[in-house]
This record gives sequence, structure tokens and C-alpha cells, in this order.
Amino acid sequence: MKFTSFLIGLVLGCLLLLLPLAQGQADDLAPLRSLAVQLDGRKKPLDTVAQETVAKIHGSTTYRQADGTQADALSTYLALWFNTRNWNEEPFVLVSYRPLKAAVGLDIERKQFTFQELMANRDLAALVSSAHRKELNDATLSRNEREALTVESRLNLLYQAVGDRQLPIVPHPDDGKGTWVGLAGATKLYSPEQAAPLMATFAMMQQTLLQGGLTHLPLVASLGQQLQTDLQQLSPEVYPTPGVMAREVHFNHFHPFAKAWHLYAIAFGVLLASLWIQRWPLYWPAMGLFTSGIAVQTYGFFLRMQIADRPPVTNMYESVVWVGFGIMAIALLLEAFARKRFYLLAAAPLAVVCLVLADSLPAVLDPSIAPLVPVLRDNFWLSIHVPTITLSYASFALALGVGHVALFNYLLTPQAHRRIKTLSQLNYRVLQVGVLLLTAGIILGGIWAHFSWGRFWGWDPKETWALIALLCYLAPLHGRLVGWIGDFGIHVASIVSFNAVLMAWYGVNFVLGTGLHSYGFGTGGSEWLIASVVGTDLLLVVVTAARHYGWLKRPSSFVTPDPLSNEGA
Repeated sequence: MKFTSFLIGLVLGCLLLLLPLAQGQADDLAPLRSLAVQLDGRKKPLDTVAQETVAKIHGSTTYRQADGTQADALSTYLALWFNTRNWNEEPFVLVSYRPLKAAVGLDIERKQFTFQELMANRDLAALVSSAHRKELNDATLSRNEREALTVESRLNLLYQAVGDRQLPIVPHPDDGKGTWVGLAGATKLYSPEQAAPLMATFAMMQQTLLQGGLTHLPLVASLGQQLQTDLQQLSPEVYPTPGVMAREVHFNHFHPFAKAWHLYAIAFGVLLASLWIQRWPLYWPAMGLFTSGIAVQTYGFFLRMQIADRPPVTNMYESVVWVGFGIMAIALLLEAFARKRFYLLAAAPLAVVCLVLADSLPAVLDPSIAPLVPVLRDNFWLSIHVPTITLSYASFALALGVGHVALFNYLLTPQAHRRIKTLSQLNYRVLQVGVLLLTAGIILGGIWAHFSWGRFWGWDPKETWALIALLCYLAPLHGRLVGWIGDFGIHVASIVSFNAVLMAWYGVNFVLGTGLHSYGFGTGGSEWLIASVVGTDLLLVVVTAARHYGWLKRPSSFVTPDPLSNEGA
């Protein structure tokens, strides 16, 4: 019966994968999506180029045009590439950091601005110039200056994309690692007779799009297919096979990580229902749905590893997705032994949050696949150090979730001593797993640093905060072992100590922005948002502690704690 219910959930999850997660029209541009481009150190389909370019400039892979219609990344990119509208006056460039907008006199409530108004902003230009001077002198940039440089890079990318005749789509004649060129430089590699058909097809595509707009996309796509065929015939040994490009296009549009969080959310709802609807055996169908979510996310990692030819843990986007996966995988593994529901109830919301953030913030968590910096090109150490560290973050995030479940029990059902005791035991196990993984990750990172930088430890901010996070968890585990803290204390520690993980994981990359781990740094994160979430969390801890210890009660109405609860500080 249990196995049958589990299979029902698994099959239901597979059926849900077949349902579209977003509404859209038929894909008229399918023939054009797999056009190969050599860019950023690798060969990628035009579909990927479009998604990365539009997301970096606009902050989203879709663009709502002036007439209210929604254009996808490739349709928008074609309008840029063929220069079919006045992009100087399109509110297309993302500026999201509010302090920067206030400093340069932009409307704080707006998110997108035109190329023209940003280029004419003297305060922004002065901030960019100041940032470049500091870079030349190796001085530390302010957050406003780093964000201003990000805006400058978006403006440069927009300028380069509009009417771009240098997009490298023409393959090298005989060298697989040779440099590709744009259509304007095709005669450098081929004879005028060979280049002429390419230029003619491209001109026809541009003219068709100029005359008919988006209504003529199918004709543009068919011309693009002809262009791709001609390019492939120029250098069949160098040009990528259609299957390689089609695999990446499939990855772009299958959205495995989005599908995974949908399945996790549905499974979470089914698991919650199983707590109240006892007559229906919903626990095992929920387990089947969770397993299908893990399976589709694993499939997504497999595709991304095939495309990138490396482990998918080299930037902030990939680490967020990996942590979401780790939370669910560890929870599902522990749930298989415990069968208490609490692990999955704590894990599912956190995994969903991780994957939603990764799916909806391309300007902050850049999902593009880029070549590795030299220090990361050792696939052996990359494959063991970074996944181990991020899995420890996942364990601590799971402990954070279990701690919240316990705090709500303290607030709402303080008399449920057995349940609270069980949660304490479950949380203690997760914290042990996290400490073991983080310790191993720090040691492995030190060994890698010895080979790469010539020293095991150098008090780099990333290293230092990883050590601080480890100590923040070792202290309560030791306190629990010797009896200094009890059940309530271990839950509080699992919540409060996670702030050190946030600093090591997010703060060093987006707030400090300094150190040898500079390849992981980024802009666009909101310290105020993180601070408000952390503040709300700490307030919850204080309120629960006040309820648990009776701080708000009068001395005359003080109630002695139940000795059967066996709970210490």
C-alpha cells in the first residue's frame, strides 16, 4: 500500500511536468534558436545569447513593449540585433539599487530607464569616472560606485547589441579553437563569393522584420534556418552539431529548476494536508512528489554540467540552486529514516525560496554559463570543495527550518512536549551533519589554496567567515553535549547561527566585495531586505523566548516549567 501510494505521487509528479508552467504562443522562432555563436569563451545557441543579453540589460528575460505586448528574449534580441526601433528612447535598462538612484537624481520608484536619459546623467557619469580612478589605484569601491559600474556595463552591452554586425556567427574554416567573426568580417576568413549569400540572407531577415515586425517572425526564422545551413556548410568540421545546440535550447526552455520548485510546493501542500486528513494516506504520495522534484532538479544539473563541462557550483546562481537541492536531498534522506514529516515540512519552503530567487532575479543571480577563472579550473578540487561547503549551508538551512517549526510549536502548542523533544533531536542531527560537512569543506579548501595560492590559510574574508560560521555552530553543539543548553537553546542556536552562514555565503560576495574569492562577487543584492528578514527572525526568537520563559508574566502568576519536558535554557 505504501509503495503504491509512493508510485502514485511519483507518477503524478511526472504528469505535472508535462503541463506548461507559463502561458505563451507557439514558438515561431524555433528554427533560429539553435544558430551557433562563439561568445564568452564557448559556442552557444543564439537563444542563450538572447536570454543572457536581455536579462543582463533589462533584468528579465521578457520585455513588455510600449503597446503592452510581452516579447520573449529572442524576439527582443532580434529587435536589438536588427535595430528595428529607436532603442535610445526605450525604457529598457535596469537600475534597481535605490541609494544609487537617489544619489544621481533618478526616480527611485522606477526600475527601467532609457539609454538616452542615463547617458545624459552627469552625476552618474561622475560616479562611474570616480569608480574607474579607484580601480586604477586598487582602492576599495563604495557600493554606489560598484552599482554605477554595473549600470555602465548594461549601457555598453545595449550599445554593442543594437545593429551588431560583429556578432561572431561565422565559424573558423578549419580550427576548432579558432576565432569566429561577425558577418561584417566574413571576408577575412572566406572569399567574397562564399560570404555574399550570408550577407544577402541577413539583409533579407532585417528587411522582413523592419516591414512586418513581430508578425513576420516565422519568415525571419525560416531565413535564419537558411543562414544556419549556409554557415554549417562553410565549415562542417568546426560548426557544432545541431544536437549540441538543441540540448542547450532544451535546457533554456524546459526550466528544470522552476519545475522542481513547483513540485516541491505541491508536495508541501499534500504533506500539510496529510496532517489533518487522516483517512486518506497522503504521506506517501507527498514523498513521491518530493522524489519527482529531486529527480527533475537532478536532470537539470545533468544538462547544465553537459553544457558547461564542469560541476554547476561556480557562481552565486549555481550555489543558490545547489543549496536548494541540498536542502531537499538531505531532508528526504533523513525523512526516510525518521518518518516524522518535520524534515520535509521544514525543508520544502526553504528549497522553494532558493529556487524562486534563482529563477526570478537574473540581474542579481546571473544564470549564464561563462568560462572559469584560472583558480577554478581544477575540476577535481572544484568538484569536492565547493559542493561540500554548499551542502553544509544546505544542512544549516534545514536546521534553520526545523528550528522555526519548533519555535512555532513553542508559541502555539507549548504543551506538546513530546513533539518539541522530537524536533530537538532531529535538529541536533542536522546540525551535526552541517558541522561535519563545513569542517571537511574548510580543510579541502585549505588544501586547494595551498596548491593554488601557496598557503593553506590566509585570513581571506571568505575563509574567515567560513571559520566564524563553524565556530557559531560548534559552540551550541558543545553546549548541548555538556548540558549547558537544552531543547529550546538548540533551536534558537540553529536560527541565530545561520546569520554567520548568510554572511559567509551572501555578505562576503555582495556586501564586502573584497578578497581572493573575487570571482564570486556580485551587485544588485539588497542589504536592507536581508537585514529586515534577519530582524524579523530575531524578533520571533525574542517573542518565543519571552513566551517560553514567562518574561512577560507577573511574578505571582509564574508557572513552574513541566519537569517532564526535560528542557533547559
